[in-house]
Amino acid sequence: MDLSTLFVDQLGTWSVLSQTLLRIGLILVIAWIMLALSSRLIPMLRKQLQKHTDDHEQHKRLETLGRVFRYIAAVVITLITSMLVLSELGISIAPILASAGIAGLAIGFGAQSLVKDYFTGFFLLLENQVHQGDVVEVAGLGGLVEEVTLRYIRLRDYEGSVHYIPNGAISTVTNRSRGYAYALVDIGVAYREDIEAVFDVIRQVAAEIRVDETLGPLILDDLDLAGVDAWADSAVTIRFRIKVKPLQQWTVKRAFLLRLKKEFDRLGIEIPFPHLTLYPGQTRDGNAPPLHLAMQK
Repeated sequence: MDLSTLFVDQLGTWSVLSQTLLRIGLILVIAWIMLALSSRLIPMLRKQLQKHTDDHEQHKRLETLGRVFRYIAAVVITLITSMLVLSELGISIAPILASAGIAGLAIGFGAQSLVKDYFTGFFLLLENQVHQGDVVEVAGLGGLVEEVTLRYIRLRDYEGSVHYIPNGAISTVTNRSRGYAYALVDIGVAYREDIEAVFDVIRQVAAEIRVDETLGPLILDDLDLAGVDAWADSAVTIRFRIKVKPLQQWTVKRAFLLRLKKEFDRLGIEIPFPHLTLYPGQTRDGNAPPLHLAMQK
């Protein structure tokens, strides 16, 4: 083999290699552009959809779905890019796909809980059961939803602790953020009190809160006074509720109880608490000795 032939062969090899590297570089550049576009276009589409609705719940749903779609787009683009690069390197992806199918089947049997997490997460988002910003109770834990993915829900409770709950562990979702809520209140008054007079005091406090500049906008309807709910050991339990905006039930309830306590104190309405009566016993003639003498014994 003369030098000219060797030079031509090497030149052809470098030409093929350079073309391969050029195609791989082009694939990577296109993938980077698609990732950048997906990270920009999805938020832009979300914002455009949010402009067409004033529903706060719909805004939160679009926010959650936008984050999930960005994650899915990144995964799909990465997988396609990897397969194209392998193909350019001369590695057949058919055996890899076949092996991946077999491995996926084996992993599926061994990781059923993980598959369940993704399927459950998909339907949680599809059915709009929960999204970012909600206050929910799931799997025995409650708190503010900070993140929703196809695999888990991240909650932050009242103490500030963060809980990661796999979607597969969720069987029931209690959402306290949809539409409206009720500030449910149970109070106890002494048996000797005039119940109708107590009802009037409750209605009066409810009317004052309804016209309050701060609390009034949080309340959606008039007081719903259920009435006497139970006869407890030392009190008559009265139940009522106030319809409020979502997540405002605790604010309204605390303010109502504070004002009601002050009004009860002003009117002398007794809020009972458990009492202990000491019985010193009786003598043979039926008389009970003075309490201080019984205590000395």
